[in-house]
Order: sequence, then structure tokens, then C-alpha cells
Amino acid sequence: MRSLSSSLHFNFMGKRKLAMVFSITLIVISLASLATRGLVFGIDFTGGTLIEVGYAQDADLEAIRNQLAQNDFAEAQVQQFGTPRDILIRLAPREGVKSSELSDKVFSILSKQSSGQVELRRVEFVGPQVGDELTEDGALAVLVALIAILMYVAVRFEWRFALGSVIALVHDVTITLGFFSLFKMEFDLTVLAAVLAVIGYSLNDTIVVFDRIRENFRKIRKGDSEEIINASLNQTLSRTIVTSLTTLIVLIALFVMGGEIIHNFSLALILGIVVGTYSSIYVASSAVLMLGVSKADLMPVQKEGQQADELP
Repeated sequence: MRSLSSSLHFNFMGKRKLAMVFSITLIVISLASLATRGLVFGIDFTGGTLIEVGYAQDADLEAIRNQLAQNDFAEAQVQQFGTPRDILIRLAPREGVKSSELSDKVFSILSKQSSGQVELRRVEFVGPQVGDELTEDGALAVLVALIAILMYVAVRFEWRFALGSVIALVHDVTITLGFFSLFKMEFDLTVLAAVLAVIGYSLNDTIVVFDRIRENFRKIRKGDSEEIINASLNQTLSRTIVTSLTTLIVLIALFVMGGEIIHNFSLALILGIVVGTYSSIYVASSAVLMLGVSKADLMPVQKEGQQADELP
């Protein structure tokens, strides 16, 4: 018979009230920022002009930003695209001005100010209508993902576990979006993809914990719900830490060496992994405990006549 003893004895559930205060504080700050400041949407959502130019030598991003600001393009977003010689410029739409006119003017400014040759490689335009559709589709994708997850976990586990997992996922998404809103970081399609990836990662981590909790509820005879959940969290802690750390190593490498073009994408994933790991331990498990899960809820249902069949 499995006992409550293990190599680790962290009292996670004993700190659940403190963790709840911490989580609620972060969620309130995130919601307040989203309500008052909103998200800084990229041209994927707002529409605008995307210009890619190539330089003969490494380009000075700050100098390019200053050149554009002095010529009525202060709102232009300038970043490297792959190499220090490849530059991506994003412009918000201007009423009454065509995309081709904007790109020609920007290219003319950069050509005059540069001592070397500047090559115009591509110009893309995203209309406001397309941006609105992407915004709606993105929000719908997150909502559908949460509903599908609720249904999946409810079928695989028990309704308390399903509700606990969705609470944890909403917690992760809200804090991630709140971070981008609070620090006025651009939210584009790559960040939306990162948010959806965070949902998948956090769910996987939560299901591993829930599976061990369900198993221990059925096998451990002694101990109340809090003790069994604590034992389950300690048993899965090494797996959780190893998975999170190996993922974070890759993401930090992407953030540091991947260039400015994927900074927000990698940052959203880093934040999501950290928050998702925390929520799998404290938010999801604490929610299940507060919803009153017990051994009776998780014991396998005996089929009619099974006891008679087992008699000698």
C-alpha cells in the first residue's frame, strides 16, 4: 500500500491561502490594466504597412528610428529581421494615404540618410477589416480552446478537476495578457500563438498532477484530501521542475539570441511557462481542494453484480 511518505515533503497546500492572495492580486492588476490601457495591437490586428529593407552593412536601429521620427514617422516600429542588415519597419495606417505612398516615402528617407546601398525587399499591407477579423478570430480561438479543454478534462476526470483546470488556464492567460498590457508591449499574431501554446503546456502539466492526485486518492487509505494532494504534488515535483527548466533554457536562448523579431513571442512563452507551472501546483490543486473533492468522488464505480462474481 502506498504511504504519504516521499523524498520531498513541501507543504504546498499549507501555503494555498497566501498563494491565493498573490494570484488574486496579479489578476486584479492584469484586469485593471486591460480595462484601462488595453493591449498594444500590432499591424496584424490593427492593419498597416510592413516594409522590409536590406542594408549593405549592419544597420543602426536607433539612427533609423531617429531619421523616421524627424520625418513625421515617429510611430514607426523598427526592428531587426534575421540579421543586423535586414530591417523590418511597421507603420500604422494613415487616412487618405496609400500604402505604396508610405513605403516610397520611407524608402526615400532611408536611402538619403544611409551612406551605403539600401534595398527595398518587400512591402505588405494589412487592411483594417482583415485586422478586425484576426482580432475576433484570435479571441474566439482562445475561448474555443478553453471550452474544449473543459469538456476533455470533465470526461477524463471529474467535474471538480475540469473546473480547477479551467480556472488555472484563465489565471495563466489573464496574467500573460495583463503583463503585455501593463508594460505596453506589442501584441501580434506570434504572441497570440504563444498564448495558445501556454494553454496547451499548462494543461499538460495540470493533467499530470491531477492524474497522480486521482491515483493516490484511490490507493492511499490514510490521510485527508489536503495530505493526499500534498503527497501527489511532491511526487510530481521533480518531473515538473525538469520539464519547466529544460523548456525555459530553450526559450531564454531564443529570447537572447533570436533577434528582436521574436522577443515578444519568446517572452510570452517564458512568462506563460513560469505562471503555468505555478498554477498547476497552487491554483489548479487549490481549486480542487476548495471544491471539496474527496475519496468517495474518485473511487471507481462498481458494476452491478461485480461483488457476486468475485465471490468464490
